[in-house]
Amino acid sequence: MSTDKVRYIRKAVIENPTWKKFIVESNLPEKLLPLREVARNLWWVWSIEARELFQQIDKEIWEECEHNPIMLLEKVSFKRLKELENDEAFIGQMEDTYRLLKNYLAEREQKEGPEIAYFSMEYGLHDSLKIFSGGLGILAGDYLKEASDSKVNIVGVGLLYRYGYFKQMLNLHGEQMATYNAQHFSGIPVQPAFDAQGNWVVVEVEFPGRVIKSRVWEVYVGAVKLYLLDTDFEENQEFDKSITHHLYGGDNENRLKQEMILGLGGIRALRKLGYDSDIFHCNEGHAAFIVLERVAELIKHNNLTFAEAKEAITASTLFTTHTPVPAGHDSFHVDMFKNYMESFSQKLNISWDEFVQFGKAYAHEDHFNMSYLASHFSQGINGVSKLHGDVSKTILKDLYSGFLEEELEIGYVTNGVHYGTWIAKEWKNIHQKYFGERFPDNQLDADVWEKIYKVPEEDIWALRQQLRERLIGYIKQRFSTNWIKRHEDPKLVTEVIGKLNPNALTIGFARRFATYKRAHLLFNNLERLSKILNNEERPVQFLFAGKAHPADKAGQDLIKHIVDISKRPEFRGKILFVQNYDMNLAKMLLQGVDVWLNTPTRPLEASGTSGEKGVMNGTLHFSVLDGWWVEGYKKDAGWALPLERAYDVQAYQDELDAETIYNIMEDEIIEAFYDRDQDGIPEKWVGFIKNTFAKVAPNFTTARMIRDYQERYYAPQFERVNRIKQDGYKMARELAAWKYWIASKWDEIEVKDIQILDGITNVLKIGKDYPAKVVVDLKGLSASEVGLEMVITKNGNGSEPKLVEKMEFRVEETNGSLCTYALDLHHNYSGTYNYGIRLFPKNENLPHRQEFKYIKWI
Repeated sequence: MSTDKVRYIRKAVIENPTWKKFIVESNLPEKLLPLREVARNLWWVWSIEARELFQQIDKEIWEECEHNPIMLLEKVSFKRLKELENDEAFIGQMEDTYRLLKNYLAEREQKEGPEIAYFSMEYGLHDSLKIFSGGLGILAGDYLKEASDSKVNIVGVGLLYRYGYFKQMLNLHGEQMATYNAQHFSGIPVQPAFDAQGNWVVVEVEFPGRVIKSRVWEVYVGAVKLYLLDTDFEENQEFDKSITHHLYGGDNENRLKQEMILGLGGIRALRKLGYDSDIFHCNEGHAAFIVLERVAELIKHNNLTFAEAKEAITASTLFTTHTPVPAGHDSFHVDMFKNYMESFSQKLNISWDEFVQFGKAYAHEDHFNMSYLASHFSQGINGVSKLHGDVSKTILKDLYSGFLEEELEIGYVTNGVHYGTWIAKEWKNIHQKYFGERFPDNQLDADVWEKIYKVPEEDIWALRQQLRERLIGYIKQRFSTNWIKRHEDPKLVTEVIGKLNPNALTIGFARRFATYKRAHLLFNNLERLSKILNNEERPVQFLFAGKAHPADKAGQDLIKHIVDISKRPEFRGKILFVQNYDMNLAKMLLQGVDVWLNTPTRPLEASGTSGEKGVMNGTLHFSVLDGWWVEGYKKDAGWALPLERAYDVQAYQDELDAETIYNIMEDEIIEAFYDRDQDGIPEKWVGFIKNTFAKVAPNFTTARMIRDYQERYYAPQFERVNRIKQDGYKMARELAAWKYWIASKWDEIEVKDIQILDGITNVLKIGKDYPAKVVVDLKGLSASEVGLEMVITKNGNGSEPKLVEKMEFRVEETNGSLCTYALDLHHNYSGTYNYGIRLFPKNENLPHRQEFKYIKWI
């Protein structure tokens, strides 16, 4: 063989082909172009007509792409699209759906009320947009959907995560495996956000030694726009691209970076997009940097001092906390925090020491707390249920030295759920038929829900049976697919699927697997549990689902424990853990199970909304009286564990609660479910369902929730912020100057004389007046600027005194700087009480006492 031939052969072997990329986009026929517009607006998530339209295109692909219409249109064959183009019935259905969307948007072109800028770390809108992990995100997503339905003038801001939260897989041993799948932004309902000049909006945030750029994306949520920021593009260094890769991923430093992008970058994005919102709603402390950026803006552009700008920003900010434990509030070590934020204090014209105190309750603390920052700059602060409002007062009380917990201006708005998203189509049909065609537009009218009592028992029971059967069919399919993928024993798979019973009482437990949720309670007495589940005449089955945080070993161990128990012979097909809890699985469970079980350690459930979704579907709730269920529980409309705590030792309390759960299940729940009339209908159970709809469900919708925010916070804060802005922020300047004046004199105030209960014992007679006088040297302050009050308390169960009553003294006489305060002391109830006297600043332009935290007890 010649040398040339050898070289030729070697060359052919050594060289690899050079591949070049080309992209084939879906080419929708012109007649089908409305499909793309509908797919790009998440209105389709709660439109039955839109979802059915997409399902018609190709049911198999629709399921394969997890109900993502954008991916559906990408994957469906061109041949199928041409078929649909010539399908008159489909074209008519598409045009009707498109018309529904257009009419919906047209009705909402004119928004009502002040413009709200809503900031949240996560939004749960649909599984196809993976920017949420759990309850906080689902709540924020529901809130934007309801804002659209209710014509509220709102814009949302968040982050666009490349990988989102993790996908849960369980291995053969029941161990949780976390996997992260990158989102391809072309296949999800996001598109570039452009400014007025047609430029893709990019914002910059200063980091140590560099500037981080964030692209801004736009999401249509009905008539509401949501803007999302991401750093994963070529203008950032490689390690900065990953800032927005994972929701709640990375270390604490990356969390700080994310929150800087969200708060500082989010405000800058809104400005570039032309927004000048009236109220800024900070959904959790993650977004608290929004207050600093806006203060800096006012200082720079309106020639205000820091104190003056703080007055204006505080008036226009609302902070909602969702966290019931101190450890759940984000905080950063001051050394790391200083590295990133020290230069920002210069923008505020204050020292670093002054700046860092806004994230502390006490000077010696070594962490900067984001909830403290939000609280310092928010006129409105609220928890997410009545009980959680009280818990939040305890958590934040250190910020308000001198005040009692009960008098803190920390309110609540109990969370709700979006009717359109979570309610089964079949229930919507029932409601339309009996509640009237205006429903759900009139869902705030509680009387409308009472019409559920007109629905025949047999119709309700038939519907509940249908939903349970559909759930069990879905679980069998999902379960078998997952178990086969992880190579489970085929005999075990077949046995479990065969034992799942579409007619058995089905109880659901699905939520984040944190230990305080106490999923283990049910397994406290396995022998007793086995007897309950294996009663052939009255069978019961449990469905579990939920993710544990990748760093939560205890939560992951609990999942493994449940999986292990579910494989025991006596529990096969009776207890099942379904992996990868997502919104679609949540819908199926909440609509299909008969009872929704919730067993948190009280009061660690801030609100909880999964049970609210259940009651909207006729699923009865069984829970600890915690979170929303404290307000929601009604007799004969669900079940509750006793409110009182019997033991201080948690293990003993858990044992008692477990026994109580078994007793209620055996004596009440199972009894009511299987007590059937001659037609096979459990009349008592159906009565519970009707009571749930009539007495519980109306109070836990996002329609009610958003109305509460409007009435309790948005409207009054909007009225006050308008007054503050008038005449070049005149009121802000005057308030800042007044506060400075009061602060300069406060420590000089001197009490000259106190005459309270003089000449008598400390025993008072009910109904009798006792004169009290206090003489104070105000040191140049006027009597109208300083109030005096008596605070009556009673010893509570703990060490903290409980507020009984406050009685303000009247100004009886002034003589130079001396002021005599007088009070006719009386009390209407017998008992032993404590009293104290305190001075406080007074100004009609203060929204409440805690807005100016000066108190002098005497």
